[in-house]
Amino acid sequence: MSDFAAMIEASRPRIFRFALSALRDRDLAETVTQDCLLKAYRSISQFRGDSSIQTWLMHIALNLVRDIGRNRRFQFWKKARATSVNLDAAGSWMADPAASPEEQAVDRQQVQAIWGVVDQLSERQRTVFLLHFLEGLTANDIEAITGISRAAVKVHLFRAVHTIRQKLGRSK
Repeated sequence: MSDFAAMIEASRPRIFRFALSALRDRDLAETVTQDCLLKAYRSISQFRGDSSIQTWLMHIALNLVRDIGRNRRFQFWKKARATSVNLDAAGSWMADPAASPEEQAVDRQQVQAIWGVVDQLSERQRTVFLLHFLEGLTANDIEAITGISRAAVKVHLFRAVHTIRQKLGRSK
């Protein structure tokens, strides 16, 4: 049981970051994180070991995020999510602390623009993009989490990056 507790402690930030980036609502992300860990705790005996525990936990988190998106009770929150995340805080994830205030402002604007385009991606493209770039997961890990074939993961990732670059006016 102490191994499970250690795994939860190590996985919690990743699950929360993914839920926050997918839902853009801190309270919902915290709820998803708690629900994911509770669900994992209750069903640890059913874990078959076909993948790593981290991959299994991310799969649970992805399903919970999808459930929220499908659930009509949360349609109000889905519509309001554009204003629920402080994009200045999101911009600080990428900002160089040594950068000037002007450079930090430009970084925040770029992050806002990227988030705006990410919101327009299809669900699969957005999921693959977030798991790859935000969480640093490989195509194999994303395949295990989402059930999308590795080849399809690569296609969705390529299309997501292409769309983002195109909408931001960048050719490469």
